[in-house]
Amino acid sequence: MGSHDSEKTATLDGRAAVVTGAGAGLGRAEALALAEAGAAVVVNDMGSAAHDVVDEIVGAGGRAVAVTGDVSDWELAASLVDTAVREFGSLDVLVNNAGILRDRMLFNLSESDWDDVIRVHLKGHAATSRAAAVHWRAASKSAGGPIFGRVVNTSSEAFLFGSAGQPNYSAAKAGITALTLSTAQGLARYGVRANAICPRARTAMTTEAFGTDAPGEGLDPLAPERVASLVRHLASPASDEITGQVFVVYGTMIALMQAPQVEKRWDAAGSEFTASEIDSALSGYFAGRGPYETYSAYSVAELEKGALDIE
Repeated sequence: MGSHDSEKTATLDGRAAVVTGAGAGLGRAEALALAEAGAAVVVNDMGSAAHDVVDEIVGAGGRAVAVTGDVSDWELAASLVDTAVREFGSLDVLVNNAGILRDRMLFNLSESDWDDVIRVHLKGHAATSRAAAVHWRAASKSAGGPIFGRVVNTSSEAFLFGSAGQPNYSAAKAGITALTLSTAQGLARYGVRANAICPRARTAMTTEAFGTDAPGEGLDPLAPERVASLVRHLASPASDEITGQVFVVYGTMIALMQAPQVEKRWDAAGSEFTASEIDSALSGYFAGRGPYETYSAYSVAELEKGALDIE
């Protein structure tokens, strides 16, 4: 494929996108990137910052409208889709980014700490995905075949590690990953592609983790714009063969995660396992196993080497 063809398939001219949590940080960068690629954008956030991002997009010659409200509200989520169709003629791209943090160790976790994080992250992703799915299914039936649809969900390395101080956030992000896989499977016949990203970006939500001090010169290694570049690609026609995938992205790196593999299988000698059989099989196998040799993908931490060493 030549450069001209690449540019053509990467454009979002004539497309309409919804970006949640787009008033600042990563969501803002994603909304601006999609607008720069030619998309009209419905900018969602809880407050007036959504209007500021709309002004930025319009000021740069793009098209955008703001819809403020909580994405976990089923009706608000539906209104995001309705607004895209009413204002711009279609819905082609959904980027779910909205989220909050209530970091606690499990023994300090309150019911509201759990409920709030699960509601905004997981239910918020589900609400908008459901609304978009309704639209795309109907559009596909009307067209008599597959249409164009893209979903980019925001997961996190926290789900890969099982962050000790983020049981609520880790669980929400694991759920979002599973939701992404289900979306990719369930909507494939309609032409929809769905993928999840695990980004690192220096934003207001991540100041405790990454601090506020960016390098004095050049683009910050943890700049949201670095993540937005991947989102822009996954939202475009160029990503037609990419679906049901999980990417870790930050700095100068994009890493594709591999699906979990079966490590070991045990079979009963007879019609069922005996207690002694299980003990004999498992106890010996796990003897001396290291604390990081679990289902958690601690090897992902190795990705940081080189990814943030930007001159």
